[in-house]
Amino acid sequence: MARTSVLRDRCLVSFSLIGGVILGLTVLSLLSMTVKELSDIPHLLRVAADAKVVDSIVLTMGAGLNAVLILIVLGIPLAYVLARTDFRGKGVVESIVDIPLILPHTVAGILVYLLFMRRGLIGAPLQEIGITFEDAYPGIVVAMVFVASPYFVNAVREGFEKVPVHLENVARTLGASRFTAFYRVTLPLAARDIFNGSILAWGRAIGEFAAIVMIAYYPMVISTLIYYRFTTSGIKESSTVAFVMILACFTVFIVLRTASRFIGRKYDRV
Repeated sequence: MARTSVLRDRCLVSFSLIGGVILGLTVLSLLSMTVKELSDIPHLLRVAADAKVVDSIVLTMGAGLNAVLILIVLGIPLAYVLARTDFRGKGVVESIVDIPLILPHTVAGILVYLLFMRRGLIGAPLQEIGITFEDAYPGIVVAMVFVASPYFVNAVREGFEKVPVHLENVARTLGASRFTAFYRVTLPLAARDIFNGSILAWGRAIGEFAAIVMIAYYPMVISTLIYYRFTTSGIKESSTVAFVMILACFTVFIVLRTASRFIGRKYDRV
């Protein structure tokens, strides 16, 4: 028994060392940038207080949140259907959901642009009622929705699949409709997966560049601003903006990941 315990420990240690390579690369890159930026605190503070940088970060995070809210409304029903039903062509539907994962970002940008440009299939009629996507906030949001949708839908689908079907069936035998069983039973039990899927989708959305810049160069999200500063002011200015964004994202993600531990906690024993 003791020998088995030692072998398990050796296995965990080995796996930790191997997996630590990924963490090591990330930490080294962050440390390298941190040391560089902290060597010039006045410059860092000036950039961090720049109204354009602050506005761009707020715009990016806000647009990402709007994209997630749209995905919650549209993605949860789709994820539930994929988790609870088997139908002819399901593999095709799942492949369509995953397409944004494998497309080059520029291709994703072209797809979004063709659909939502002023002469696009969706963009043209909405243009008539005053909703513009080209170089406008809605264009940023739809690009984010497109690239982030697989992360949300797949995470939520896996969450629904973890909920035993018989729990829904019990609710329905007691007189609940399918929607009531979904709303009262399945949704609360999958809440943590929905929340984690939202975090993944939000992170993917705010990190997008190519798909956004092809339909909405303005107003500038943070990735566009960093690229603009790099081409006009060089690496020093752009890396400082990037460092400020890293600090903002790191802080937000710590808060979100901590909060995720408490989402659906009362259902853990179900």
